Amino acid sequence: MTLKTNLVRFVVMFVSFCSLNLAAQEYEKEWGIGATVRHASIPFATQGDTVSSFVPMMFFKNDHFYIKGLEAGAYLHAQSNHHFNAITRMRFFDIPFEYQNQVQGDTFDFGGQYKFKLDNSQHLVSELMTDLEGNPYLNLGYLYNYNNHDWDINLSTTLRYKSASFNSHYYALNDLTNEKIGAGADLTVKAEGRYHLVSNLYLLGSASITAFDDNLKHTNAIDDSYSHELFLGFAFFNNKQKAPKLIDNKAYWRVAHGFATPSNIGDILRGDSEKDPYNNQLTSLFYGHPLTDDLFGLPLDIYLTPGVAWHWQSEVQSNIQEYVVAIKAYYTLPLPWKIRFGVAEGLSYVSNVTYIERSEMERKGYRPSELMNYLDFSLDINLGDVFNSPELQNTWLGYSIHHRSSIFESAQQFGRIKGGSNYNTLYLQFNF
Repeated sequence: MTLKTNLVRFVVMFVSFCSLNLAAQEYEKEWGIGATVRHASIPFATQGDTVSSFVPMMFFKNDHFYIKGLEAGAYLHAQSNHHFNAITRMRFFDIPFEYQNQVQGDTFDFGGQYKFKLDNSQHLVSELMTDLEGNPYLNLGYLYNYNNHDWDINLSTTLRYKSASFNSHYYALNDLTNEKIGAGADLTVKAEGRYHLVSNLYLLGSASITAFDDNLKHTNAIDDSYSHELFLGFAFFNNKQKAPKLIDNKAYWRVAHGFATPSNIGDILRGDSEKDPYNNQLTSLFYGHPLTDDLFGLPLDIYLTPGVAWHWQSEVQSNIQEYVVAIKAYYTLPLPWKIRFGVAEGLSYVSNVTYIERSEMERKGYRPSELMNYLDFSLDINLGDVFNSPELQNTWLGYSIHHRSSIFESAQQFGRIKGGSNYNTLYLQFNF
C-alpha cells in the first residue's frame, strides 16, 4: 500500500469523522481563513536566490481535529500533560520559479506527534515524520506561546534529524546528480503570530531561519549554509474580544451533480458556458459544519465544508475521486422567498487529473497538479418558501460552480499553473 493511498484514506476518514462528530456542536468554534505571501531563500546553486508564493490558509479547531494553516491533525489521546496526535504538514521545496511547474516538489508529510505540557505556555514536542515516498525524519522541539489582549505569538526551536535518504533526495538531489549523502541534523528557530486589528480582522506573520548540517554544506547542489522563510498576510478569525456564542445556522448535507465545461468562470457568470464535447460529469457530497452566523456584525453563515466528488468515467477518462476541505460563507437575501448567495475557499486533491483540466494544461504547456485551490460559487432557494411547506423549510435547491485552479501561477504549492477546471452543478441541500 503506497503512502499516496494512505493520504487519500486519511482525507476520507477526516470527512467521515467530521460528519459524525461535529453536527452536535451548538457554540462557535475556533476558525479562520486567510491569505498570505510566502518569501523564502533558495539554498541550491542556482541563479535565483529567493522565491515568493501566494498561500491561502484555513484554520479550524474542535475537540477532535484541527487545521492550522499548513498543518492539520487529529487528537488521538490526551492524559494529564501528555498529548498524542496524528498530523500532516505541507513542506515547500524551494527552487527558481521557472522550474517549479515541471518539478512540483512541494508535498505533504505525515506522522505522529507527542507533546509534553510544561505549563500553560510551554511545550516540548517530538514528531516522527515521513514524506510520501517513505523518507523519514525526526523533529525535537520547544514551543513557547505568548498571548495578550491583541497578540498571539509562538516562539519555537526545532532540531530535525533527517535520514540519509531524505537528505540525499531533497538536498543532494540524487535523482538528478546521483550523489548520496549521509543523515544529518538541522536547526530551525521560528517566530509566528497574529495581531488583532478590529472585529474579525487579523494580521498574520512568521519568520524562520534554518542552519544546515555539514553533509548539506558539502553537497554539489547546495551553496548556502542557511535558509530563511517569511510569511505575511491577513485573515478572518473569531473576534477574540467576544466569548463564543450559540449560533443559529444548522449543519447540512449537500448532494450535487454537474457537467464539465471548458469555459472560464467569467464566461459562466455571463451565461456563456460552453458544453464539454465528451460530456464529463461529477457527483459530489458535502457536509457543512456551522462555525458562526456573523462576520463583522453582518448576517453571514460560515461553515467548514469537507466533501468528496466522483468524476464519472467517460471515453476520455476513467473514474476519478476528488477530496475537498473548504470554508464557505452564505448570505441570505431578506426576501419573501429566502435566496442565498454562497462562496467557498479551500483545497482540492484528485486521485488523477480530469480530462477537462488535463487538456487545458497540455494546451497551455503546463504539467497538471493533483492538488489545487478550490472555489465554490452558489445560488439557492428555500423550497419550504416556494411550496409554502413547513416540512421543506430545511431543504434548498441550488446551482453552484465547482472550480479548481492554481491562482494564476502565483502558488508554487499548486504547480505554478494558470487555469483549471469548472463544473456547472445542481444540488439539493438538507439542513439538520
